[in-house]
Amino acid sequence: MTTGSFTGKLALVTGVEATGIGYGIARELARQGAAVVAHYPFSPAGADTLIQEISAHGGRAGKVHGDLSTVDNCLRVVDEAAAFLGGLDILVNNAGITEKVPFLQVTPELFDHLYHVNLRSHYFCTQQAVRWMNQRGGGAILNLASIHAFGGVPNFAVYASTKTAIVALTRELAIELVPQHIRVNAIAPGHIEVPRHFAAPSYTTEIGARLSPWGRVGRAEDPAKAAAFLLSDAADFITGQTLYVDGGTTTKLAVDAPPL
Repeated sequence: MTTGSFTGKLALVTGVEATGIGYGIARELARQGAAVVAHYPFSPAGADTLIQEISAHGGRAGKVHGDLSTVDNCLRVVDEAAAFLGGLDILVNNAGITEKVPFLQVTPELFDHLYHVNLRSHYFCTQQAVRWMNQRGGGAILNLASIHAFGGVPNFAVYASTKTAIVALTRELAIELVPQHIRVNAIAPGHIEVPRHFAAPSYTTEIGARLSPWGRVGRAEDPAKAAAFLLSDAADFITGQTLYVDGGTTTKLAVDAPPL
């Protein structure tokens, strides 16, 4: 499981489910030597599977449960993870929810819920994590944005605005935390195929592949590898940046230009 790049590093990854980006990032960090705590908001199945896999390869992993829509839980989750690990070097703010709702149908309750989970949890988990990182002389933080922060898609107004705010938060924290020797970056995944996509009757992997100029769907290991790089010492001179991991989606104009 381990290759050494993160040997001795202590990491918390929020929003780990049985599949998906959080699971992929936690798995990759452990593969490279980090001790990992997986936060889960609902079912522990994904965290349990991850722990079993990491343990089977000689790594160390734990889990912590919490609804990150409340600030108290944000603080507790970070504290419990740091207590299990013996400190904290890395925080991955992956927890988030997606809602596709027409603008005129968005309620104040839905608006607040998305902002609390997608943005406020990033803010206050980071705030508490920094307190722990200060005890170890620095650290690295990764936030999960989205291609929705770059371009508009109908019926995602609230979700897209939370992800755009994450990009701005990443820049601001990167500057503010320089004196503490803490780097802050973000990744913005494009279409990453997970089992829930197949709940839509019309969805196929071939259809998903058309969303990317690169010609294939994104896999969980794609953002995981990018995340591991930005969190590693190899990226020591990189902070405040958002890396789009989208197979070229955000580089292509939505309109089809006529031939010249």
